[in-house]
Amino acid sequence: MLPSRSLPNLMRVLFIGTGDIGLPSLRWLINTPKHQVVAVVTQPDKPVGRKLILTPPATKTLALEHSIPVLQPLKIRNALDELRPLQADIAIVVAYGQILSRAVLDILRLGCLNIHASILPRHRGAAPIQAAIREGDPESGVTIMYMDEGLDTGDILHITRTPLTESDTGASLHDRLADLAPAALEHALDLLAAGTAPRTPQDNTHATHIGKLTRTHGRIDWTQPATHISRTIRAYNPWPGTHTHLAGTQLKIFSAIPHPEITSCPLPGTVLDSHEKLLIACGIGALELTEVQLEGSKRLPTPTFLHGHPLPPGTLLT
Repeated sequence: MLPSRSLPNLMRVLFIGTGDIGLPSLRWLINTPKHQVVAVVTQPDKPVGRKLILTPPATKTLALEHSIPVLQPLKIRNALDELRPLQADIAIVVAYGQILSRAVLDILRLGCLNIHASILPRHRGAAPIQAAIREGDPESGVTIMYMDEGLDTGDILHITRTPLTESDTGASLHDRLADLAPAALEHALDLLAAGTAPRTPQDNTHATHIGKLTRTHGRIDWTQPATHISRTIRAYNPWPGTHTHLAGTQLKIFSAIPHPEITSCPLPGTVLDSHEKLLIACGIGALELTEVQLEGSKRLPTPTFLHGHPLPPGTLLT
């Protein structure tokens, strides 16, 4: 626990973040009378969409709406001369996309707090939301931690938890954690201002890591159990999405129902039933695909898809 000391009632806050998950926290920081956002640091504008339109991060747009200065360095470690004059007391970091160097961390009088979308030390890294659903965790949460030079390895200040359900997707959990973060952050900053904020070291023996996801991670491995594949489909919705291949053509899968009770299955990936439903053999059990999209076609409920694309039992998905 930090020693009791007199801290300013109104902290000068530097917000460092790029992802949409940080928007509710940034809005709270902007609107609360407790603190002042002196600047926002975010990634450079990037081309988006088929027309590659140069688009600013949403955190930049929100900051400019409130006349808050925005910095967009390619590397934050090269922006020290711009950061020092801000005289920020503390930095709040969420989904920024870069690891902060010791030189950056030392600029802030009270250090840097990170908002991480998991219950640390489980699921350190870039895709904790997807990992929690995919691995069947009973709960997820928001961890407020003191940043160090490692990847999500700093001491824990506060954790807010939320149970996971069998209907959670990557999108729904992302939004729920984003909405939980402002209250968690307010509690953490209140403790810090009062000089009563705890510092609980992480137990590294329980740490897991999840790297950045790409579209290649979304290819279904039919040798996995049906329950695991079903969780993966929910976890990777909307990003990076999941898919398989049908006669060399990509078939995207948006939702599915596991049937672990089906015990007699042929080669994984084999179509078991295609009469008004699409049932696929897995390593353990079977998976009923409920919404799919064949490359170049529309996203459809499976019964509608099967009317236009009949798949006889024995067809192999790879």
